[in-house]
Amino acid sequence: MKELINNLKGDKVIWAFIALLALISFMPVYSASSNLAYGANGSGNTVSFLIKHFAHVGIGFLIVYMVHKIPYHYFKAISMIALPIVGLLLLYTLFQGKTIGGANASRWIQIPFVGISFQTSTLASMVLMIYVARYLAKKREIEDTFQKSVIELWLPVFAIIMLILPANFSTAALIFSMVVMLVFVGKYPLKYLGIVIGAGVISLAFFILVAKNFPDAFPNRVDTWVSRIENFTSDKPDEDNYQIEKAKIAIATGGIYGVGPGKSIQKNFLPQSSSDFIYAIIVEENGLLGALTVMFLYIMLFIRFLIASHKANTLFGKLLVVGLGFPIVFQALINMAVAVELLPVTGQTLPLISSGGSSIWMTCVSLGIILSVTKKDEEIAQENLEKAQREEALQRLIEREMNGENDSEEEEKPTSEKEPQYAIEDVSDNPMKAVMGK
Repeated sequence: MKELINNLKGDKVIWAFIALLALISFMPVYSASSNLAYGANGSGNTVSFLIKHFAHVGIGFLIVYMVHKIPYHYFKAISMIALPIVGLLLLYTLFQGKTIGGANASRWIQIPFVGISFQTSTLASMVLMIYVARYLAKKREIEDTFQKSVIELWLPVFAIIMLILPANFSTAALIFSMVVMLVFVGKYPLKYLGIVIGAGVISLAFFILVAKNFPDAFPNRVDTWVSRIENFTSDKPDEDNYQIEKAKIAIATGGIYGVGPGKSIQKNFLPQSSSDFIYAIIVEENGLLGALTVMFLYIMLFIRFLIASHKANTLFGKLLVVGLGFPIVFQALINMAVAVELLPVTGQTLPLISSGGSSIWMTCVSLGIILSVTKKDEEIAQENLEKAQREEALQRLIEREMNGENDSEEEEKPTSEKEPQYAIEDVSDNPMKAVMGK
């Protein structure tokens, strides 16, 4: 175990928070999966869901370990290659017209030969943030015009967001907010940023008008967004209000100490209790103490990201930590805010805690890249130490060889420098050998 921990490079505190959040996830996922178990096969056996979640988390940790071994500057080139591929995947996802259980599933694609549903917007979000960080790091030292930044930066950003927007407004809004935050941190000119935000608002309004007037032109969920916002600001009964009502009942039932692990009642009535509304189940079973503990872990992870960004020795590394780390924490806060009705229903999961494969794995890829940034300082220090040790050993070897050559020169001169030996006495039968040997 000690050897395994020593092989984990990077910020050990971030590793600890990842492990804690993953461990916390098992009990609520196991408990909240009962309604899924009854709905799937009527047996009520949640062990299969627990094993599935364990497999997702295990694969996630393997992803973190493998990704954190890759030098983070490699992701500059990877983002350039991956961005057009992600665009094609989003386009395919948007127009596939797939449904799962009668519901619109235009946010997922089925991976061939594996049978796993994959949400492409999570991959797109990560690739786009790396691409923006690469652009900002590259252009910091070079004077750039607004026209060039529109083509190189904002055109890809808006293209990706517009491909996500029809099927997943909350994710598109979160990505745009995080990109704006990242370019602000990257010291993009504020006057240009204001123009971009205005253009984004106008584009959204135009899209809504087109979608409302031509609802069958392409897949969209505009009516769903509008109804959720209207229901959030009013008391009209609908499915979302039902979810919020059950979530608030669960939170109120939890009290200070909770009803106990696995004893939740609302998990049997609350849709998406193991994913979108898992925070309500955590509060019901563990009370206010459990709610504050989970929130504390995410806030401390956010602070650790700030420290890692400050310590990074390159601008790209700093922006990478901000661009990949902050969305994880903000997504968690959005999930908690939805559960207590501070925000309308968004469909955002609780990172590393909610069940689901692609969301966990993409979060783990982001965390692996962040850990790769944090381990750079350790690698530099270790390389410098090893270099100094090699130079010292080489110097000792050179000195020893030089001392050894001097001693050998004093003990014995080369044959060419020896005094010639003359044979005076003739010990053979040849009378000329003494002269010939001279």
